[in-house]
Amino acid sequence: METTRPQRVRVPWRVVTSSHYGDAALAVYVKVAGLGLRREGCEAGVRYLSGLLGISRSSVERSLTQLMRPAPDDDVVEMVSYRRTLPGGRGTTAVRRVRATARREAFVWVPTTAPESLNPRQLRAYTAISYAVATGHPLSLAELGDILRHRSGKRCGQPLSDTAVRRILTGLEDLGWITVDRRAGYQGRHAYTVHECPAQLPLAAADLADGSGADLADGSLATEEVPTTDSPDDDAAAGGFIRRRRDQVVERGPVEDHVPAVFRRPYTGPELTLAPRIWEVLSPVQVLTAGLTQWQAREVGREVGRQLDQGCEPERLRARLTARYASTEPVRSPYGWLTKVALVRGGCGLDACESGIIWRTGHRCDVCADLRAARHRPPPPAEPAAPPGPAPAQWHECDDCGAPAREPLPGGLCRTCRPRTPARSPA
Repeated sequence: METTRPQRVRVPWRVVTSSHYGDAALAVYVKVAGLGLRREGCEAGVRYLSGLLGISRSSVERSLTQLMRPAPDDDVVEMVSYRRTLPGGRGTTAVRRVRATARREAFVWVPTTAPESLNPRQLRAYTAISYAVATGHPLSLAELGDILRHRSGKRCGQPLSDTAVRRILTGLEDLGWITVDRRAGYQGRHAYTVHECPAQLPLAAADLADGSGADLADGSLATEEVPTTDSPDDDAAAGGFIRRRRDQVVERGPVEDHVPAVFRRPYTGPELTLAPRIWEVLSPVQVLTAGLTQWQAREVGREVGRQLDQGCEPERLRARLTARYASTEPVRSPYGWLTKVALVRGGCGLDACESGIIWRTGHRCDVCADLRAARHRPPPPAEPAAPPGPAPAQWHECDDCGAPAREPLPGGLCRTCRPRTPARSPA
């Protein structure tokens, strides 16, 4: 049975990466480009686009404004709008068309149904992953966070954190738009498989008696219904009727895997082969190693082999893992605990020191004892401040000629400038 390929549009890569266009602008671009493939172009109004994409009208209007204005970095206009008026003076919806991409311009194919089921941020992540898969680029979480970025708030313009990116990837994977093979790509990065339509298994049908209701009563769930229309907003305008539904109770069986096995990308890396000496060292923590991926188990094995090659005894490593596993609370991240806690040698820089104990003799390490004593030793008392020295000599100047003098000048004048008193004549 042949499956028809969903409709796709070419989206310029600059629209995905440019900070001038918000997340909602990408969704509006994809939908307008899809509707614009008709001969008459896209005649959908703001109200229709808002209901079709599930975003507010203000977001649609703001996105159209961003797309129809020249970008501040390269002055490129992605969308044009032509207003129309009937002969009687009544206006009709404007016709919008997207710019034709250049021949050598980078672009990415996006299904036109993706904006209807994904929120704007998920759509941007899906488009970036599609471009990376098409170009063969091993995409990292940091690069994907740099493309998404915060679009509002105090952190506007800053890249998303790895935690936020993982949450977006989980949402895309749960909806069936991508398949993530974690740590199966280049240098331990994720490997992605992009689907042009959601790849999900159908839910188990409930056992219904009569009508379309499920475990409620006979008949339909709706008490007041209106005819189905093409526009998502026609229901509200059809005489003011409101569709009301009671709570459904639908029986759903457990779904073990939401992605069929045919869509999974097989692991193409080298098979895991560890020496028996490494498995012997990891025997005390076999419960944790059973849950590691091949990449994680290989990294743990490399660390164990490196320490063994440097002269560390297998019994010493086994004893270290046994003691630390017994003194640790339930481990939540086996790989992180093994590489950052269990296999890290404590103590000083001596090779024979094992967390403050000499491994071969069992005595306390003198170097570690000296270091602990130095850390707990009170600081030496501060030296008393030196007594103040004599005050610097103060100089005096003559008010007339400015000559300096060490002693105060009578009348402010030096001896040269004082008026001489005439000598008295003898009587």
